[in-house]
Amino acid sequence: MENGTPLASNAVLVSVTSNRELPELVEEHLEELAFLAETAGIFTMKRFIQNLPHPDTRSFVGKGKLAEIKGYVSSHPIRNVIFDDDLSPSQLRNLEKEFNADDKEEKIRIYDRSLLILDIFLMRAQTAQARTQVELAMNQYLLPRLTRMWTHLERQRGGTGARGGSGEREIETDRRNIRYRISLLKDELEKIEKQKATQRKSRTNIVRVSLVGYTNVGKSTLMNLMAKSDLKAENKLFATVDATVRKVVIGDLPFLLSDTVGFIRKLPHHLIESFKSTLDEVRESDLLLHVVDMAHPFHDNQIDVVTKTLAEIGAGNIPIILVLNKIDLLKQQEGGLDFEQIRGRYRDQGFERVVFISATSKQNMEELRKIVYEEVRKKHVTFYPNYVSQSNGY
Repeated sequence: MENGTPLASNAVLVSVTSNRELPELVEEHLEELAFLAETAGIFTMKRFIQNLPHPDTRSFVGKGKLAEIKGYVSSHPIRNVIFDDDLSPSQLRNLEKEFNADDKEEKIRIYDRSLLILDIFLMRAQTAQARTQVELAMNQYLLPRLTRMWTHLERQRGGTGARGGSGEREIETDRRNIRYRISLLKDELEKIEKQKATQRKSRTNIVRVSLVGYTNVGKSTLMNLMAKSDLKAENKLFATVDATVRKVVIGDLPFLLSDTVGFIRKLPHHLIESFKSTLDEVRESDLLLHVVDMAHPFHDNQIDVVTKTLAEIGAGNIPIILVLNKIDLLKQQEGGLDFEQIRGRYRDQGFERVVFISATSKQNMEELRKIVYEEVRKKHVTFYPNYVSQSNGY
């Protein structure tokens, strides 16, 4: 162990960037990768950055940088090398050979960004639906990438570590098993999705609101506040994997509020496909609360990621309230804030409804409730044309 951290959980991070990317943004992306690693229980010891027009087709980084990384890994207690992009199957095989050429008993594990995210989802999934979705995504990811030193299948089977004596014949057996497992998981997921679709149809005449946003922006904290629930809210990425629905009443208007999985830069394609049913909660919503961590230095980039992801999943035209969260932290950083100027800037970008809050300190929650009430009421009266408010509402 080093600094109290098990050797198996130590890692180096690797990023390839172009000269067009801001150095500050490159560092922020590596901070996020380190946070992902920490969420997976992996401690980052060093970061390597290389400027290239495009990643090397054989080993992702150039020969000189690869030698530098190998030198550091061989002289330090490192067991994981994590890349901030997806690796092709051939890049993965080449890198595993490079880092494990000396036949050490403890192998160096190569992660790319998608695999790290999938591992976290695998740890976080609680419901049968989420576990099925993540296992399907993991198997689809693994199928073209199987190698002799791959250990993720063992984790899924409940085994520990790499198997001794594995060879090409065993890899082919694994491939057949994975294809069969993918088929079973798809059938299982189809049954679950039909059940979920039936449940959603039964909620036809009640307004549905979903919390969306980048991961770790405070959606679960806001959900707990609005729904008076006790969802797990942690300062970790992907604290919420399963979609959670709660009934909320503001004034005399009831509606369903969903807390959904957080989006992130380069979210694995297989994961988006597998989470189709969960994302239907977003797609079939009447209103979205797009929660933003205003204290994050690159929150505008995160807004862009979420906006593009919503468009990709077919939810780009749903009415949105932009909820700028954590203003208490921003005030500490920058002193006085010109809320109207900031509001105007986002309105220029197409966000008509903008509200500033702090879910932790409950600042401006009444203003948020008022705006949500007004938007929910617009949809509610289409379900119930004769509706007359029985309360003062807002």
